Amino acid sequence: MKNIGILGASGSVGTQGLDIIRQFPEQYKLVSFSVGKNITLANEIIKEFKPEICCVQSESDIQKIEDKSINIVYGNEGLMEIAAYHKNDMLLNSIMGSVGLKPTVHAIKHGIDIALANKETLVVAGEIIMQLAREHDVNIIPVDSEHSAIFQCLNGEEHKNIERLIITASGGSFRDLTREQLKDVTVQDALNHPNWSMGKKITIDSATMMNKGLEVIEAKWLFNMPIEKIETLMHKQSIIHSMVEFNDTSVIAQLGTPDMRMPILYAFSYPDRLPREAERLDLAAIGQLDFKEMDFERYKCLALAYEAIKIGGTMPVVMNAVNEVVVQQFLDQEIGFLDIETIIEREMHAHDVIQNPDLDTILEIDAKYKSRKYGV
Repeated sequence: MKNIGILGASGSVGTQGLDIIRQFPEQYKLVSFSVGKNITLANEIIKEFKPEICCVQSESDIQKIEDKSINIVYGNEGLMEIAAYHKNDMLLNSIMGSVGLKPTVHAIKHGIDIALANKETLVVAGEIIMQLAREHDVNIIPVDSEHSAIFQCLNGEEHKNIERLIITASGGSFRDLTREQLKDVTVQDALNHPNWSMGKKITIDSATMMNKGLEVIEAKWLFNMPIEKIETLMHKQSIIHSMVEFNDTSVIAQLGTPDMRMPILYAFSYPDRLPREAERLDLAAIGQLDFKEMDFERYKCLALAYEAIKIGGTMPVVMNAVNEVVVQQFLDQEIGFLDIETIIEREMHAHDVIQNPDLDTILEIDAKYKSRKYGV
């Protein structure tokens, strides 16, 4: 039995993590979780899984929890308690945004393995996080389908033999539209992803291709690779989740249906695998797989992400923070879709980069850029 903690149990990845625990009750037990404002779901989770501790967003929500026997905590301090709960064997960090950074650090320092679905943790502080994980002998197992694919492709391989990592991209909701057509797209259009069922923020990031840019930065730190050896490839079917090319020209790919439960289960069960009842990949039914070179002029957010990590220091922090704010502004219909990339590029180019920032500096800059509203 492995005890699981979940940060962000009400989100897309978090609820699918609960599905895995539900499917494998003899292997996994939920002992701790956070839900933000979704108190109805919190009560349902407590009733079904009987965890020991729950974190809600605000103190006023504590009284809304029906089961008075469970330990209820709240706010950022509560997230820290969930992250480092003494019975956690593994923490699924599926919180959106850089709010997931401190709890990740806290869990690592307490020797808890991380199933990481929170991209921003590695985007803004990848070097610090991976160094801490090495110091505390903690496994960081990626849950993103692309990074899980690379992780699986690298099993048993020597790092020195890696030639390049190839991260695939579906292209998101607007992959068949020209830049001219993007000027008038709506929020609802953007949220209609052709392959995956995800939360709103990550679906917009997929449409701008910022999501792929964040994944490139993540991959640099997760797999200790120079950015020049990490490439992106358009693959609209989302069947090949990523590939690794080795120095002998061999390419190993990981394939599967577009279902986040598979990489979540793999993170939970690693280094083993567990049999799962789910849709099987039928390549004959699919018929063909398509690939296309990435167009960096078309997807400027992806180009900005490569630029940010090449500059390094606090530049990825700024890029990520501004993106979080302007994506929400787009969702709130305050700015247009193409304004997202325009604002990010402007703020990046105006930023005075600090190299080798410590955690406090990262959090300070992150907070500063997130406290603003951005106009075009």
